[in-house]
Amino acid sequence: MFERPEVGERALLVHITLASEMEPENPDEFRELAESAGVTCAAVVTGTRNQPSSRFFLGKGKLEELRATLNAEGADVVLFNHQLSPSQERNLEAELKCRVLDRTGVILDIFAQRARTYEGKLQVELAQLEHMSTRLVRGWTHLERQKGGIGQRGPGETQLETDRRLLRSRINQINRRLEKVRRQREQARRSRKRAEIPVVSLVGYTNAGKSSLFNHLTDSTVFEADQLFATLDPTVRRVSVPDVGPVVLADTVGFIRHLPHTLVEAFRATLEETVEASLLLHIIDNTDPARDDTIQQVESVLGEIGAGEVPVLQVCNKIDLIPGAQPGVERDESGRPVRVWLSAHTGAGMEELRDAVAERLAEDVVHRYVKLSPADGWLRAQFYQSGAVVAERMSDSGEPVLELRMEARDWHQLLARAGTDENRLTCLDGSDWMAVEAV
Repeated sequence: MFERPEVGERALLVHITLASEMEPENPDEFRELAESAGVTCAAVVTGTRNQPSSRFFLGKGKLEELRATLNAEGADVVLFNHQLSPSQERNLEAELKCRVLDRTGVILDIFAQRARTYEGKLQVELAQLEHMSTRLVRGWTHLERQKGGIGQRGPGETQLETDRRLLRSRINQINRRLEKVRRQREQARRSRKRAEIPVVSLVGYTNAGKSSLFNHLTDSTVFEADQLFATLDPTVRRVSVPDVGPVVLADTVGFIRHLPHTLVEAFRATLEETVEASLLLHIIDNTDPARDDTIQQVESVLGEIGAGEVPVLQVCNKIDLIPGAQPGVERDESGRPVRVWLSAHTGAGMEELRDAVAERLAEDVVHRYVKLSPADGWLRAQFYQSGAVVAERMSDSGEPVLELRMEARDWHQLLARAGTDENRLTCLDGSDWMAVEAV
């Protein structure tokens, strides 16, 4: 008989270096994950294998060492820095007589603790149920199975079938609720598109400083802490960017290497803000020794969710921890900003970031002061219908002068429908606009 033990608060960490593993896990990062989950790390058991054992993941000798360390340290939960199969998890728990969690289970537990909003809680529960569905049969070995032969037949997997049905029912219910949230988000995105409001989304590896930067840019008080997945729920704020106008800034959940696919699927609705963004700010922890690897991991997840083609501005954070580092902007061969160096903690480099964001967004935004003739009434109506008119004034001769701001693509399409081009229009500069009498 096997009953799954309860999870404890004193943990034993296990990290095995596998020769067959193309991208090995980071033991230091896993310790941070465990601490973020709220457990005390009693000890770390390490080892090396060519490939994992199909039964225990570990070899017999390492399993005995793990059992001895577990008893000596008084730990009540074992956390593996690897993904375990349901059978491996069940076999380890039966041998060690304590709860065993793999890397995915630890991340799911952190997410469950941090979710605060209705949508976030639904997404976490969905990911947990999807993960649990693969392990349900392994956690109920005390239930009778159907057996062949005379005298060997039992009542069958009645309890298992009931659990599976309840699980599927709950998953379907959550998916219906999340679909409603997705429709609401899509409606909000359509409204922003109609109003021509660009979206700038913050992305990056967990604990890179996204929430600190978000608070600086928006004067918000989003929770920030030096720990993995300090904030989970997405936050959206409207800010004003010079020469661009109102911009929606979205803070998203942090990425991590080997992010479980169940989480990627569950949080796809949240990450759609990233896919639909006009510009991504990729926040990078400049003090991380594995910086290049974390950049690659973030780019991999962005490609997985369909955001690989969205323009990116890299933000190298935490320069206050690097002796001699100064805020600044790096540009490519064409002079376009591609990287900004700053400190979200001290605020150094924030003005450079705002200017760089404005410059990148202005690449696709047309800002004009246009004087129209009386014959341009249809064109004036089209400007208003597209939501491009910021303000209107009247010239001394009675001609309307419009301040316009719209995407370059829409600008050219509108002029093409009107059968005209920009050279025919009378465009003023900023000083001429200020001299025109306000309506």
